[in-house]
Amino acid sequence: MGTAILITSGKGGTGKTACCAAIASFLASSGHKTLCIDCDSALRNLDLALGLSCGVLYDFMDVLDGSTEISDAVTAHPAIENLWFLSAPADFPDESAGVMSFREMTDRLKEEYDYILMDSPAGIGSGFRLAAGAADMAIIVATGDLASLRDGQRTALELRKLGVTNLRLLINRVKPRAYRKLRRNLDDVIDTVGVRLIGVISEDESVSEAGNLETPLLLYGAKRAWGQFRAAAARVAGERVPLGKI
Repeated sequence: MGTAILITSGKGGTGKTACCAAIASFLASSGHKTLCIDCDSALRNLDLALGLSCGVLYDFMDVLDGSTEISDAVTAHPAIENLWFLSAPADFPDESAGVMSFREMTDRLKEEYDYILMDSPAGIGSGFRLAAGAADMAIIVATGDLASLRDGQRTALELRKLGVTNLRLLINRVKPRAYRKLRRNLDDVIDTVGVRLIGVISEDESVSEAGNLETPLLLYGAKRAWGQFRAAAARVAGERVPLGKI
């Protein structure tokens, strides 16, 4: 059985979607069958980060309502082996019925894929709860600013209430100079959110460049973040990888 992982954040602007796409790409490049599910019906930008804005015909509601088979709804990445994508619908189903149906679909998918990464909308609304109901693990993406830390802490609390206890923290867009000015360090971020660390990603303009060019970071390259995302993906897969110098 595979593992369903929720990629989430308490607030917008943390780079959550880019992180989801990057980690999924590196998992796939390491030989793990990986499926990305976009659970953000309002924005639906995961396809851009994956470079799959063209050719996606179906979304997961087509699977839930029985009109499309899962095998037909998922889109294989043309350039990255072992990577597939399932889009979000324009509207979510009624939450009371949708959570159970979505979880049943995800359980079926775990029989075929090693990892299922679900990109939820920021915050703790219906899309977040839908994905959390199917998650075996959650990665909270946070930056060093106070609003992100407070919201990350709240997100961790809500996840535990929903029964998701395997939580990890990915600290994104780290600027050492900004941390020094604020007299803050990575330990302060970890302690505030209250979640075990799985990776630290430096601020890297190559990440936004890749997104704007609709090119997966794995294929685009990066000055610093490329290796850091590869290391985070390896930790997701259970490898012991040292944090290294930031």
